[in-house]
Amino acid sequence: MKDALEQLKDIHLPPPVSWWPPAPGWWLLALMLVGLVSWGIIRLRRRRAAPDLYREALAALEKIESDWRSHGNAAHLAADISALLRRVAISRYPGTDVAGMAGEAWLRWLDEQLGGQDFSKGAGRALLEAGYRPDAELENPEALLALTRRWLERMAKEVRHA
Repeated sequence: MKDALEQLKDIHLPPPVSWWPPAPGWWLLALMLVGLVSWGIIRLRRRRAAPDLYREALAALEKIESDWRSHGNAAHLAADISALLRRVAISRYPGTDVAGMAGEAWLRWLDEQLGGQDFSKGAGRALLEAGYRPDAELENPEALLALTRRWLERMAKEVRHA
């Protein structure tokens, strides 16, 4: 019997499980993590760039207002505001056909972004013709300036909360 016990060999354990290559679940987790980090970086960059755009747009509006107060030309005021709104809209919505919009369609689009009808039925109607007529008179230039400021602030708010 002693011979039989001496002939037994030790138990050999299998080699330890290698950490490489990882299981499919770890690959999926890694891809999700890379995607999440990429999304976060893109979002952070947009949030940092957007306030600069709107800060510059509001500063441009202040300059437009001060120029209007010095020269009093309603046609220049309407043309400058229209150009500012279009520049901001093109920057904010590059994939849309904002640059090609004109007339009532442009005013309706501005209304959609702001919510309401202040452009198509209110002070914003001055943008239709006043910028193209040298003898234009605005009924309420202060309301047009306030409406433009409100639109710019709304766009800035949307970007901050996006």
